[in-house]
Amino acid sequence: MTDEEKRDAPEQETAPEATEEPAQPEATEEKPAEEKKEDAPAETPTEPAEETPAEPPAAATQEEITGREEQTEEEPEVAPEDVEEIPHQNIRPGMVVRVHEKIKDISPKGQERERVQVFEGLVLGVKGSGVSRTMTVRKDSKGWMVEKIFPLSSPNLDKIEVIKQYKVRRAKLSYLRGRFKRKLREVKKEN
Repeated sequence: MTDEEKRDAPEQETAPEATEEPAQPEATEEKPAEEKKEDAPAETPTEPAEETPAEPPAAATQEEITGREEQTEEEPEVAPEDVEEIPHQNIRPGMVVRVHEKIKDISPKGQERERVQVFEGLVLGVKGSGVSRTMTVRKDSKGWMVEKIFPLSSPNLDKIEVIKQYKVRRAKLSYLRGRFKRKLREVKKEN
């Protein structure tokens, strides 16, 4: 190599010269894999040994193995008290209900007070499911028809009393809002 080639070429590690220790030929006797790893210097990379999957011991019976699997599959059951039930699931269109609602207001003296107000009317429809379930109640208040929507899972609802049930064949009773009065038949309660 010329001097220019030496300058342009990147520095490479030179192989050990023959004057140094001669490379030892591989030993003919076979050593266990663990001993070979101990003899090998830490700097040289070794090939990773193949890992075999762990097998259950031969002494374990099939019952013991299945017993272990059953223990891992079992999950703690949720107690019925922990599951919150959605309140007022039995409300249906056509029911006449009396809704007791908690209302917070300010008295004439300026004090905040809580009272229960009752709203009695016919359920025109129930909408939604789960926590977001609502019902529409319609009543006649001194000749004016008033409708109010109540969320059934609201903490402001003290209680809902069912007074009577009419026989209806629809989920939404919006036809009762019309000019003409329609007669509904009451469902008799079976005792």
